[in-house]
Amino acid sequence: MAVGIITGSGTYALPGFEHAEQEPVATPFGEVTVTRGDWSGVAVMHVSRHGPGHLRLSSAVNHRANVWALGELGATAVVGCTVCGAVDPELELGSLVIFDDLHFASNRLPDGSLCTFFTGAGDPGRGHWILHSGPFSEDVRSAVTTAAARSGHRFRAGGTYGHVDGPRFNTPVEIAQLAACGVAAVSQTGGPETVLCGELELPYALVGYVTDYANEVVPGEPTPVATLLELMGRSPRVFAEVLAQAVGPLAAAAPAPAGTMYRFEQA
Repeated sequence: MAVGIITGSGTYALPGFEHAEQEPVATPFGEVTVTRGDWSGVAVMHVSRHGPGHLRLSSAVNHRANVWALGELGATAVVGCTVCGAVDPELELGSLVIFDDLHFASNRLPDGSLCTFFTGAGDPGRGHWILHSGPFSEDVRSAVTTAAARSGHRFRAGGTYGHVDGPRFNTPVEIAQLAACGVAAVSQTGGPETVLCGELELPYALVGYVTDYANEVVPGEPTPVATLLELMGRSPRVFAEVLAQAVGPLAAAAPAPAGTMYRFEQA
């Protein structure tokens, strides 16, 4: 069984990835490059959202192609990684959050279209993603949480992820609104990924690494850009040390996806 990993800003390759080969994958939503190889003795498929050198800003990420490609290649679990800004002031810079809920009210892709694979009337895949609890696979979250504990890195097991549209950062009032909704941390890519994995019934979890405090979370003390960049530079090692311990259990198990995808053609 193969595990899919999607990385974001700062992590454009997986440290220690062996026998890595890049494979262009044609999807109905465009071509995406998937790097396949062995990591910690496990078959892993890696997608870099932004591409080498941060080729694509968050507003240009092709989420549908990324997720479809991993599903097409047979991923049995997917872990997304994101650097993020803390909305909860109690989160420590340089710590991890293994999210358990999602704030993504717009449900839109970067181009403004609805976040779904199934847009045509009568599409046999169409349906509703019914969430019994949170939008993340509990099995995948558990594996990542256990790996984080073993790694020795500071982490929080739980918290609401807030998806915000990029590429700009948010104003103080926007962040205050998210805080009022209980959001723990924000970034610009995790919302569509979560929903699309749900539609394909791919077990998915999202882990964040806190690089800054969002606007006015700490009143009058913005996180220096130099600090944000320094922590972003540390994030690939931290993500790698956690995920290298998670991929084995994920490959050996059969994680369940979050919720139920109710498809009308199958009803």
